[in-house]
Amino acid sequence: MSDAKKALEYVRANRKRYLSELQEFLTIPSISTLKENKGDVQRAAEWVAAQLRSFGMDKVQVMPTAAGGHPVVYGEWMGAGKSAPTIMIYGHYDVQPVDPIELWSSDPFKAEVRGDYLFGRGSSDMKGQVMASLKAVEAIVRTTGLPVNIKWLVEGEEEIGSEHLGDFIKKNKKLLACDFCLNPDAGMMGADKPTITTGLRGLAYFELKVYGPSKDLHSGLFGGTIHNPAQALIELVAGMHDKNGKITLPGYYDKVRKLSKKEREDFKRLPVKDSELKKITGVPALWGEPQFIPAERVGARPTLEVNGLLSGFTGQGSKTVLPAWAMAKISCRLVPDQTPEEVEKQMRAYLKKNAPKTIKWELITLHNAGAALVETDSAGVRALAEALKTVWGKRPYFKREGGSIGSVVLLQQYIGADSLLTGFGLPDDNVHSPNERMHLPTWYKGIEALTHFFYNFK
Repeated sequence: MSDAKKALEYVRANRKRYLSELQEFLTIPSISTLKENKGDVQRAAEWVAAQLRSFGMDKVQVMPTAAGGHPVVYGEWMGAGKSAPTIMIYGHYDVQPVDPIELWSSDPFKAEVRGDYLFGRGSSDMKGQVMASLKAVEAIVRTTGLPVNIKWLVEGEEEIGSEHLGDFIKKNKKLLACDFCLNPDAGMMGADKPTITTGLRGLAYFELKVYGPSKDLHSGLFGGTIHNPAQALIELVAGMHDKNGKITLPGYYDKVRKLSKKEREDFKRLPVKDSELKKITGVPALWGEPQFIPAERVGARPTLEVNGLLSGFTGQGSKTVLPAWAMAKISCRLVPDQTPEEVEKQMRAYLKKNAPKTIKWELITLHNAGAALVETDSAGVRALAEALKTVWGKRPYFKREGGSIGSVVLLQQYIGADSLLTGFGLPDDNVHSPNERMHLPTWYKGIEALTHFFYNFK
């Protein structure tokens, strides 16, 4: 009997216990954003540490983060030797708040099984994914022994932006050194669509303020003489795209990496239809650069979006004012090899060129994150693709996410480790919403796929 088969038999024999332990994990209300749950967050960290110790991981620690932040759980097993790869497994044990509680069909921290689904906050995002990783490694340790070195990094602040993770990684670079990171905080495109996420877009987030008169004015007395800041802001924002959706900031596309023929083929293979996008979003028609399909626009092209506008009187009824100021929140999603710093310079150059003399403006940078991309022919991607194919019987889909995950960029930036993103959550898992759930048949398959993944490095 092969080593992989021995471990898989262990996984299948212990499914009932795996589910019971996941339910126990889900009962801990580790809501990282609420002060009253700080003790529960600590308890969840200790729970993960106990799991690691239970199947022989070494140097298991619940490590504090700066300024009283939530702790990071670390553990390792380095017995495979220097010639074997070292794989870090990332996860987070914190969860989102449960509001509005009245929309839940069951207690969000009771972890109730109904049919093929396990309902509870964190079941999909991402305690279920953490448990899939824990149980795959446990099965290998209990049967044949690990063929690779393993390190664990399980944080408690992902749902609040991984606020202290960057400082933690910088401080512990030597401890966290690895060849690459397995991050199961992504998901699948469907229960029959195994998925590997090979890229994430970066982010440059701005607040643009436009000022006119020193105070709100009577629009009848001063309209037509004083340039309205709201109008000036709208004109500036409108000019940031041309009629085809191309962004007009100077130099914005200079470093945008072109898609290869193979990458474009992978995008075309994704089961994303225009009709489905229109149905999901409720729009009458799609919009964007016509030379790219929607999956490419979301995963591999940079964007500029207005996230909010505020100016003047917005209350009930009418009030004829010419506002003193106007504000827009603007986010730019970035792709390799763009940087937030360069995009800020491009935004300022655009404003200097196009802002009229009749107003003053101020640009504030609120948040930055770099883009991430993993080559599809890397050893980690090949090992995972083969594992998913073995379990699901089909070649996985390769996709790039339109969003950002802080840990991916931080690990690449500070220890030079690329992240391999996967996961077994589904699009209808109600992540961050009432009635969050995990599809158990897919979860069990995920544990088996991760088990194959580690053996694929032999």
